[in-house]
Amino acid sequence: MAPAAVPSATHPVAAPAVQRLVIDEGSADQRLDNFLIKVLKGAPKPLVYRIIRSGEVRVNKGRASADTRLALGDEVRVPPLRLTEKSAEEEAAVPAREFPVIYEDEVMLVIDKPAGVAVHGGSGVSFGVIEQLRRARPQARFLELVHRLDKDTSGVLVIAKKRSALTALQDVFRHRQAHKTYAALVSGAWPQRKKVIDVALHKFLSADGERRVKAVPDDADEGRRSISVVHVVQRFAAFSLLDVTIKTGRTHQIRVHLSHEGHGIVGDDKYGDFALNKALARPAGDAAVPGVDRQRLPQGRFERMFLHARYLRLAHPVSGQELTFEAPLPEDCRGLLAALAPAVSHGSQ
Repeated sequence: MAPAAVPSATHPVAAPAVQRLVIDEGSADQRLDNFLIKVLKGAPKPLVYRIIRSGEVRVNKGRASADTRLALGDEVRVPPLRLTEKSAEEEAAVPAREFPVIYEDEVMLVIDKPAGVAVHGGSGVSFGVIEQLRRARPQARFLELVHRLDKDTSGVLVIAKKRSALTALQDVFRHRQAHKTYAALVSGAWPQRKKVIDVALHKFLSADGERRVKAVPDDADEGRRSISVVHVVQRFAAFSLLDVTIKTGRTHQIRVHLSHEGHGIVGDDKYGDFALNKALARPAGDAAVPGVDRQRLPQGRFERMFLHARYLRLAHPVSGQELTFEAPLPEDCRGLLAALAPAVSHGSQ
């Protein structure tokens, strides 16, 4: 959900020697980890984070953290690493793919990203949306992600077609001038009075180098204030359909906030109800799920995370005109809603 990093310039990456890379305009204001992941093609993410933590990576001759923002002219020292470059055959293996277009003009493209597709390659993923789009549009001189969505999140995704548009749009996201609303189905009855979640979040790396996030006390040094606004769209017997508008754009913010409140997102394999997710993913005859008519589910199962970026409002990077983009709820999510038993009554929620 944070603004996407811009790939670095053309620096050699595979030679087993110290590299001293100077940050140019195309790489300025990126996080150090994102910069290295782009530059060190083929490097596993755990390795990138290890060399940062160990101090082998230096910024202007000093130690730096993964979230250090790089500035124009900074010098980044990268230790000797022997990496395997992608072969021409591997590059050619990226399939050309277009995605449903919500809006497009000469400077920006807005698509409806499907669930299950990463926005970019890396961390065991050979390619993502941006690589497939570049393959499908060889004539395009510039295509870059403006922001990110998790692999399992569907919905509105913005891509810049010019560097000037990328910079302007990233500023919009960074200064919280982009208004984003997500549809989320959670287990249980969401409390009617719970409309604002103001809980600090701390991002950390698991033992295997995977990004994880947890809620922490407001006064925790490692916490960053995070605010989500929740509106109940529809109640079901055992579930609640929510609209969640985020006021801050932290990693996994919605997923952790809703889970912290005791109502995990259906299908969330990191922070959700694992037993429920497993039951929903089984064939229809294998397991009953309270509040769900398994026979009405498409293919009798539900195997994705029910989190969908359905709405985005922001200013056009050139004209300044306010634009609104909407992505309809995907068919599999609509199918699950149709299979849910209705709420008997609102009760005292």
